Amino acid sequence: MTAEQTAPSSLNGPNILTSLRLVAVPIFAWMLLAHGDDTNWRIATTIVFAVAILTDLIDGWWARRANLVTNFGKIADPIADKAITGMAFVGLSILGELPWFVTIIILVREWGITLMRFLLLRRGVVLAASKGGKLKTVTQAVALILFLMPSPGYVWGTPFTLAALPEVISWLVMALATLITVITGIDYVRGVADAEKADEAA
Repeated sequence: MTAEQTAPSSLNGPNILTSLRLVAVPIFAWMLLAHGDDTNWRIATTIVFAVAILTDLIDGWWARRANLVTNFGKIADPIADKAITGMAFVGLSILGELPWFVTIIILVREWGITLMRFLLLRRGVVLAASKGGKLKTVTQAVALILFLMPSPGYVWGTPFTLAALPEVISWLVMALATLITVITGIDYVRGVADAEKADEAA
């Protein structure tokens, strides 16, 4: 039996979850942008985002555990991941709830590194996700969930109250997520450069 015959079908559970996450992107975008000021809609929007992020954790674990890793999954999974989080960043910036410079920094890093991964993959070079990269993903997800949740709003410079604590925490987590995103991006580029040097030396 050949490797092609034993390769898992692209129509499997993990890939279906990935596809559902891609389908959720426009639905999530509409919910956020069309109903951004409605408390009940924001709660529902946050739930949709959280479920989508949860499928990102499940499909990768499921594919590896059940030996269902496919070429489709390798390509579609990171695209679906970046699409849902990217839409959240862009949507929050369109609504004026997150500075555009934060969104731009994160999107340039995310899509730039994703493009580098695909280019390296075509050359047969695979760089495994680092612990820092996984931490980046988690902190981004937590920060976005906190920002998506409806809050009473806090005007900086005014007296602080406990009601403003969730929003202050969300900004601190977002700042941490941005910092980790930049640092891991630099670390990834260094890893690519080291791999290139090793290839040249060989």
